[in-house]
Formats: sequence, structure tokens, C-alpha cells
Amino acid sequence: MTNDPDPVGSGFVASLAWPAGNITGLSTLAPELSGKRLELLGEIAPKLSRVAVIGTSTQPGQAQAIKELELAARNFKMQIQQVDVLKINDIEIAFRAISTGRADGLLTLTSPILRSQRAQLADLAVKNRIPAIYNDIQFVEAGGLIFYGVSFRDLDRHAASFVDKILQGAKPGDLPIEQPSKFELVINLKTAKQIGLIIPPNVLTRADKVIR
Repeated sequence: MTNDPDPVGSGFVASLAWPAGNITGLSTLAPELSGKRLELLGEIAPKLSRVAVIGTSTQPGQAQAIKELELAARNFKMQIQQVDVLKINDIEIAFRAISTGRADGLLTLTSPILRSQRAQLADLAVKNRIPAIYNDIQFVEAGGLIFYGVSFRDLDRHAASFVDKILQGAKPGDLPIEQPSKFELVINLKTAKQIGLIIPPNVLTRADKVIR
């Protein structure tokens, strides 16, 4: 695995320390990071009260991410609106539901469908003037507002070390699954200007990369 969101919760391995079986690799800590993303969204838009959480319910790890978000939302006095996208055509329908539900913020969960349509999703968020935080840097590179999370490119490169160990005779089940220790915050100021949002200086100074 190069970037599984929740290998234990998904039932792929027995534990991170001792995967057993024939699987090992890297985890993205996706469920745990969802609450941090919600916190960041609240920092850049303090008046947020209802956040649309868009994802694909069949995706491993999503149920745990929702639990983390619901817990964080209670702490931040926010409401969560779950929006499910099971196919590409659902994206525009999802934004109509977001508008009807009067969500004033958007957070994405891991979804191959959303990632493949990242430009469309980012564009719809801008057109609806909704502050959005994404789970993949490619959304921000496609015009999205903010990304916070692990670097998938770094994980892909690091996966080569597992390949090397296995080719030298190591059993996958004996190799602990590694979790990321480095996280990135990327902010697109062009998008912030388009939706009329001023990013607080204390958030801006923490950014690893700023797109101007």
C-alpha cells in the first residue's frame, strides 16, 4: 500500500505494528486528519456553522473519517452535512444539495471519483463562493482553496523502500505499516480573492506553500 487511509479500520491488516498476512506499506492517517481540516476551515472562516462533507461512501476509511468529523464538529459548534458522490455525474447534484442545505463550508474526503474531477469540484466551490479544504494537493493546484495533509508524492517515493526490503527477502507481514510524520499546508490566495475571503495572517504564516 502506498497511501491507504485506514488499513486497520478497513480490515486489511491486523495492526500497524504487525500487519500479518501479505500486506504492508504506508497509511495516510486520513480519518484522524479530517478533524484537523475542519479546525483549519474554521480558522479561515470563523463564522462557519454548517460544513458539507463530500466523499464516496463505498471508499475504505470514510466511515471512520465521518466519526472523527462529527466529534470535531461538536467541539467547534458546527453542523455536518454529508454528501455522497458515487459517480461523476453526482458532483453537480451534490452542489445543488449543498446549496439547498445552506452549507457555508466544504471539506472533501478520500475519493478517486472526486480526485479525477478535481478541477470541476474546485470550480464549483469557487462559483458558489464556498471556502473549501481538500484532502489532496492536486485540488489546490487545480484551483481549490486550501490543502492540508500528507504529501502523496513523498509517500509514493517512500514506498520504494518497502519494495526494496521485500525483494531482499523480507515478509510483508513482518514490516510495520508506517504513518506519515510530515504534513503540508498549501493555500491558494488567487482562489481566496475570487471568493472574497481574507486568509488570517496566523494561518498564512504556517503555510508550506502559497499560490499567488
